[in-house]
Amino acid sequence: MKQINKPTVKKDAYALLSGQPVFTEDLALKDCLVIKILRSPHAYAKILNIDTTIAMRIPGVEAIFTYKDVPSSRFTLAGQTYPEPSPYDRKILDQIVRYVGDEVALVVACNEETALKAMKLIKVEYEVYEPLLDFRKAIDNKIIVHNEDDYKLLCEIGNERLRNICSHDVTIYNDVDEIMRTCDIVLTRTYHTKANAQAMMETMRSFAYIDTYGRLSCVSSTQVPFHIRRILSNALEIPKSKIRVIKPRIGGGFGAKQTGCCEIFAAFVTWKLKKPSKIIYSREETFTASNSRHEMQMQVTIGASKDGIIQAIDLYTLSNTGAYGEHGSTTVGLSGHKSLPLYNHIKAARFSCDVVYTNTMTAGAYRGYGATQGQFAVESIVNELADELGIDPCELRFKNMVKENETMPMYYNEFLNSCALDRCLAKAMEMIDYKNKPLRVDLGDKVRGLGVAISMQGSGIANVDIAAVEIKLQDDGFYTLAIGATDMGTGCDTVLAQMAAECLECDVDQIVTQGVDTDFSPYDTGSYASATTYVTGMSVVKACNLLKHQIIDEASVLLNVEPEHISFDGKMIIAIEDDKAISLQEFANRCFAGGKGKVLIASASHVSPTSPPPFMAGIAEVDVDKLTGKISVNDYVAVVDCGTVINTNLARIQTEGGIAQGIGMALFEDISYTPKGMMRNNSFMQYKIPTRLDVGSIRVAFESSYEDNGPFGAKSIGEVVINTPSPAIASAVAHATGTYIRTLPITPQKVLLQKDED
Repeated sequence: MKQINKPTVKKDAYALLSGQPVFTEDLALKDCLVIKILRSPHAYAKILNIDTTIAMRIPGVEAIFTYKDVPSSRFTLAGQTYPEPSPYDRKILDQIVRYVGDEVALVVACNEETALKAMKLIKVEYEVYEPLLDFRKAIDNKIIVHNEDDYKLLCEIGNERLRNICSHDVTIYNDVDEIMRTCDIVLTRTYHTKANAQAMMETMRSFAYIDTYGRLSCVSSTQVPFHIRRILSNALEIPKSKIRVIKPRIGGGFGAKQTGCCEIFAAFVTWKLKKPSKIIYSREETFTASNSRHEMQMQVTIGASKDGIIQAIDLYTLSNTGAYGEHGSTTVGLSGHKSLPLYNHIKAARFSCDVVYTNTMTAGAYRGYGATQGQFAVESIVNELADELGIDPCELRFKNMVKENETMPMYYNEFLNSCALDRCLAKAMEMIDYKNKPLRVDLGDKVRGLGVAISMQGSGIANVDIAAVEIKLQDDGFYTLAIGATDMGTGCDTVLAQMAAECLECDVDQIVTQGVDTDFSPYDTGSYASATTYVTGMSVVKACNLLKHQIIDEASVLLNVEPEHISFDGKMIIAIEDDKAISLQEFANRCFAGGKGKVLIASASHVSPTSPPPFMAGIAEVDVDKLTGKISVNDYVAVVDCGTVINTNLARIQTEGGIAQGIGMALFEDISYTPKGMMRNNSFMQYKIPTRLDVGSIRVAFESSYEDNGPFGAKSIGEVVINTPSPAIASAVAHATGTYIRTLPITPQKVLLQKDED
């Protein structure tokens, strides 16, 4: 292969490095009205009265909108395929506010200074209710977060909203209780992962304007442009045909922008006033009024024989969706369905879950999407089992891990077509010299520990999400590739161009990748669920193969030869038997020459019947200071099986970045609330994410498998890479200190107190 498995430079690299205006705010119209949001100071309250009289007298204030001014329809902000498995439980503005930061009024002014000045003059009278803040007390609580009559569901998700249950589900494989009774050892543990902020560099932002034809155009930093179009249609109660969504470059998303946080406000204001408007979230707003990772508490019971063969696993996950239900039912599913299959040889398994409402900020999508939380629990109890049995944790995994050519009952009964997990773990052990290191070493003032974890994810959502592309042969012989997938800094514009170049046997520079515009781009469900390389990539392969056939067919007409006589090497079209040839450049120009040819365009779409898991093994070496309890990551090695690596540079960066985020989740990141429901961690001063100095040495390698259902044998890589640090580091700390910390983050205070403090 000429273009695959190569370190191709990202197509937008030089534009970004040179600081060109490519992001949403850079492109906003100069005469945009500025929107600022008055937010609720109460976690749960009813708005009795809003007085905007004085605020409206401020020069430059264009309008102030409240719940009385917005459409009545409820909708979801979840960027998911229709019908969304998320409740329609919110309005643009509601009379009931359900968390500190919920929207009360939209202030529209000529500039930000004026809008903020007016916002301070709005008087709001609230009827304040007691909030529900502890998600472990949500089910059947006297406080009901959603008791409105117009609450709406499109899918059966086990919803019992009057019990504060957003979603409930159970999956059972054989008789868990019976198998547990036969086990030599049974452990039950409870693990708790907190909400985490995605902490992308570019905050939530959007601007809107009315075009020449009276249609609403919304430019947004979003991962899901086509879903945003549907969300705006539902929220504004206008047809999709009147809405256009454009995605410029995105300054990071990590799942946060799979939820349509701010687009509805710019769209509503512009549609109402017929004037351009923009909304730019501050960092505080992004922390406190957008979305985060779902907080989860997981109780795991594991049963095994004394020789370390795992017989059964029982996992119950309680997930906090916060004030609204975006992504609630789908995220929690991954906590079980992408952790339990790692130990596919068990005789029985049970996964049950509840997702509950509380009066905290809404949760949403974050890299790993529930698998991260579930794997922290399952991998941690496997590590504890190894310690209880006195078996090396790597040896225990080799005895029990899933293997290629197996059917996975707890992974939707999918057949595992490709898996190099055993080779990943063996390679990681080799990289860190595992066999020559004890699990615990006393270094004097510090103690060093080793910990291991394995992980899996998926590649798109099987039989649900769809991707389409369109590729055109242009004059002079270059190609334009129109995609609906969203490059959010991951490099998919480049990766998909590499695939097209490989199919068409040309240089990547001959492929011009076009950004997403819902009026012109082919439909794609969006960049989430680790779908783009695997699902959209297959669309590229299909479309390019169709275009090659078109080139050969049309060349046979122009050269007056049989199609089977023609060969195409990307530069020349040759009919050897007929002693005829034409360059691609000349052929393309003839195609655009009126009656002598025709324009060649190919399009294709792809829905995958499977979601093949990528795999990863990670080993952490950490030092714990005996006096202070400070934990330092000395070395972290990771080996990934993502099938065929398409772009070696981007795959390595994805892995290193995911590990750094996982280290942050394990050791630093912690969202907490005051007794009145106000988030304490509303800036980078209070919310600690790791810097380069905090992550130590990160070393990455790849073990390739070949996935027959993926483009060139590829699987996904975007999410699997965040899952191993938390359990691996927790185990390393436990080996170093003798104490298992089961609530993240693992802080020096918890280590010193030798207990898990919630």
